[in-house]
Amino acid sequence: MEQREYQVTGMTCGHCESSVREEVGQIVGVEGIEVSASSGRLVLSTTEPVDDAAVLAAVDEAGYQAARV
Repeated sequence: MEQREYQVTGMTCGHCESSVREEVGQIVGVEGIEVSASSGRLVLSTTEPVDDAAVLAAVDEAGYQAARV
């Protein structure tokens, strides 16, 4: 299992976290998601290769911007 970390800007509350979690959770291969609005962190656990572009697009779809750390 691989772990990846992203910095997400614009999240301010639990609803923001849920939106990001919902969109990123639809990506095939993502098994675990930790999202924190207070730190702006998104940590993924994956069981197969996941394209960074797919993660960034999912975060964008949720209404936020992200960059891999």
